[in-house]
Amino acid sequence: MPVPLRKRAKRRVRSVFLVAAVRLLSLLPLRAALAVGTAVGRAAWVLARETRRQMLAQLERALPELPAAERERIARASLVHLAWLAAEVVTLPRWRAALERYVGLAPGAEEVFRGALARGRGLVYVAGHVGNWELMAQRVPRVGPWPAATIAKTTIDPGLNVLIERARRAGGVETLWREDPSTARAMIRCFKRNEILGILIDQDTSVQGVFVPFFGRPAYTPRAAADLALRFRAPVVVGTCRRRGPHPGDGHVVEAVEIPYDPDAADREAEAIRVTAACTAVLEAAIRRNPVEWVWMHERWKTTPDPASGAP
Repeated sequence: MPVPLRKRAKRRVRSVFLVAAVRLLSLLPLRAALAVGTAVGRAAWVLARETRRQMLAQLERALPELPAAERERIARASLVHLAWLAAEVVTLPRWRAALERYVGLAPGAEEVFRGALARGRGLVYVAGHVGNWELMAQRVPRVGPWPAATIAKTTIDPGLNVLIERARRAGGVETLWREDPSTARAMIRCFKRNEILGILIDQDTSVQGVFVPFFGRPAYTPRAAADLALRFRAPVVVGTCRRRGPHPGDGHVVEAVEIPYDPDAADREAEAIRVTAACTAVLEAAIRRNPVEWVWMHERWKTTPDPASGAP
């Protein structure tokens, strides 16, 4: 069904505004952009009523043991964190030379990456929308350096898609759009060339998935990471990112955990579910440690399991 003219016009206006805002913000030094981000995040809490409602509802489902005032504090701070994230990514071309200092590696993380890629089968790099996942995606390949790609879904804004792809490419990361027919072949090339393939699995989307526990509830979770690992016998590493401190400009730290699995498992379906659950458990632990740094406005438990499916 064709999109109505009014909706197309609205999208076009929004696209022009977003691209202009990104380009204007990119002209600022990092600290100035972070100050703008603080103001934007605080204003969003007041103005974005639906987003505020959704965040509080998700927090109540995930962390019911916390007092309501604490959940509200987390939601408020989360919006500021996301605004800082945007400021860091948009201004990155101005300070990319300092990326390795601004985003450090936790003890042992480098050894995890080197050990996995030394096997020559590529790397399934599992991540979530935790910390600044965009900076992490550009920081990890610098360890080698190693070629890297990430699978992503296009937004409804073509102008924003161009900016996202351009920003990642400047950092040595190729964007493989899910909607592009050539993406399947590109993923295979990643494993043949011993490259990093990044996959985010912490959202309820329309891709193939399985139900695994997340904050004590069955959550529909993308299964591609586990399926690709089993098919290509590639190691699986879960990466998470956290801020070094509570202040803008404190920088980030990347942590990494390898998920062991049996590439010759007799029951490959069960093994795929187990790997997906193990990856999700690592992401959940990171979110519990730093709940401010996750995207609570996402409706994570949107899809509900069929009672006859036996989902956990």
